[in-house]
Amino acid sequence: MKIFLTGGAGYIGSVTTEMLLDGGHEVIVFDNLERGHKAAVDKRAKLVKGDLRDAAQVQRAVKTARPDAVMHFAAYALVGESMNEPGMYFANNTTGATNLVEAMIHNDVQRIVFSSTCATYGFPDRVPITEDTPQRPVNPYGESKLMFEKVLAWYQKIYHLEPVFLRYFNACGATSKFGEDHEPETHLIPNVIRVALKQQPHINIFGTDYNTPDGTCIRDYIHIVDLGRAHILALTGKHTGPFNLGTGNGFSVREVIDMVRKVTKRNIPEVISPRRAGDPDRLVASAEKARKILKWVPKCSNLEAIVESAWAWHQAHPEGYRK
Repeated sequence: MKIFLTGGAGYIGSVTTEMLLDGGHEVIVFDNLERGHKAAVDKRAKLVKGDLRDAAQVQRAVKTARPDAVMHFAAYALVGESMNEPGMYFANNTTGATNLVEAMIHNDVQRIVFSSTCATYGFPDRVPITEDTPQRPVNPYGESKLMFEKVLAWYQKIYHLEPVFLRYFNACGATSKFGEDHEPETHLIPNVIRVALKQQPHINIFGTDYNTPDGTCIRDYIHIVDLGRAHILALTGKHTGPFNLGTGNGFSVREVIDMVRKVTKRNIPEVISPRRAGDPDRLVASAEKARKILKWVPKCSNLEAIVESAWAWHQAHPEGYRK
């Protein structure tokens, strides 16, 4: 298939592009390189530099590409930033994404796989989270993603679009070529690895009195390769709508830090800090629907494999893509 993939210079988009190309697909990456990295775009892909917020630019790009399907990763994704700059998030994540769907409709492209988020659920009433859990976002980031899910649902009713929404929490790990390089870095695993590399003096643990076995928050971590595989599986068939991606169990902050110590054999100083406002005890997602319908089974998402792959990439790229 020929795939028009937005955000291919970003973390998840870069790895999915690599996997699509390895599978014999053709990929056109559409990215403004604002927060992604040109070096993260697989050289076998065609890179089109453009911004989703420019409707005419998106129309031209899709018309020229004439793809069989779209994969949409491009988005702002910092929760704290979204609380300070909500307009920026709605303009990019909702309006920009709607420009993409308009371009699809005008060019007879029906299939779209949308990289959504479990942040659309907010603080769920129960865990593991299932697809019928009420969606009550608690920040503009989650709200902007939910709004685009609703846009896609309406375009499905009116234009017979074929959308799939993939909702997940923590992407992590790396391939030998592509890994995680954000600035600022807000994710736990790369931040602990930065301590192992002596790029940071210590790792903060925000709260040790949660209702979990070791008192630290539990989150769902999924290897980036497993996520890429899920997006590719979602391309085919006639299934539409939401699919959660998760392990159903998750790992605690302390388990992650201890695993980085084990894998790296490095000293990881830690500092206990106060809880952050709004952090639930445990957030994990059920992926039973994805297992049954998409036939998706995570193969790489045990914690040791995740950390080993991330550590190997960061050792090879200690300054990320900024070399």
